[in-house]
Amino acid sequence: MTLRAAFTDQAVSCERLGSPFMGQLLRLLADNWPQNSGLARRLAVFTGDVGPAGHSLPLRTAGGLHALVLSRRAPDLAAVYPPAQVTDAALRDAVLAAIHTHEAFLLDWVESPPQTNEVRRSAALIAGAAVAAQRFDLPFVVSELGASGGLNLTWDHYALSLPGAQIAPPDPALTLQPDWDGPLPPVVTPRITERAGVDLNPLDPARADDMLRLTAYLWPDQPHRLALTRAAAAVMDAPIAQGDAIDWLATRLDAAPNGHVHLIQHTVAWQYFPADAQARGRALIETAGAAATHARPLAWLSMESDGDTTGNIGAALVLRLWPGDITLHLGRADFHGRWVRWSGAT
Repeated sequence: MTLRAAFTDQAVSCERLGSPFMGQLLRLLADNWPQNSGLARRLAVFTGDVGPAGHSLPLRTAGGLHALVLSRRAPDLAAVYPPAQVTDAALRDAVLAAIHTHEAFLLDWVESPPQTNEVRRSAALIAGAAVAAQRFDLPFVVSELGASGGLNLTWDHYALSLPGAQIAPPDPALTLQPDWDGPLPPVVTPRITERAGVDLNPLDPARADDMLRLTAYLWPDQPHRLALTRAAAAVMDAPIAQGDAIDWLATRLDAAPNGHVHLIQHTVAWQYFPADAQARGRALIETAGAAATHARPLAWLSMESDGDTTGNIGAALVLRLWPGDITLHLGRADFHGRWVRWSGAT
């Protein structure tokens, strides 16, 4: 895939996920890429897939530009970013000027891959965990693989508000209201007594530079996502280890004491693990599941792409429970958590 094609493909994806501004920006970059810039020379060195399934160079570039806006480094660029609505020519000129003026910042920014922590995915996690809590009626120990900044580890601080039901703590930090289709989940509020996560490149929302990276990859015309991320960051207090997810999992499987459910969770992370790591991780979890008891059960909750492109685009929600090795196909969810198509726990 050429870089121009990667920008165009990413534009289509962003538009499908509700961001016309990102569509506009990425198409302008595809058609007006500054070939003689330092940024262009740096991105030209990348080999392999430069698109969304690989190095994600379009999102790296767009994230760097948004970071300039959020950090107030580029007021001229900020003036043409949402909520402003400007012509293609005005946006193009401001973006190309920023690429030239802030070359050093952007060159440093694109060295790291995109990293988001989409809080709205917690809607699916809250519902899935409620199913596990209804089955076992025990407090939880939670382990997250690919946790990024840990914002989806604190889902018990969030409210899931649905037509006809609400799963919420007494004073929620934020409220999630996805477009919900299907039966309601169990109205059960799980209690988490301990939580931790792992990521190859964990971000600490308490650090200004890490918070900038978390927010820069949110799309500029979706301020509600920014508000949710900031609200979630204010209550995130879980430790996030740096390292290989499966190596960490191997040391974490005994984390839950008797009288607790150990919930292993991941959202749009497992699919990026190498095949051998997936096989090893699955074997570790299934072995631990075989040893689970009703006093010390195990739950594995995943929200991952399963390659379904037949009209059910989004992530499959699957919950496996032990003892008994029960697999529940709970439904599907939008990758950004905008909607949930819930099948229920049957």
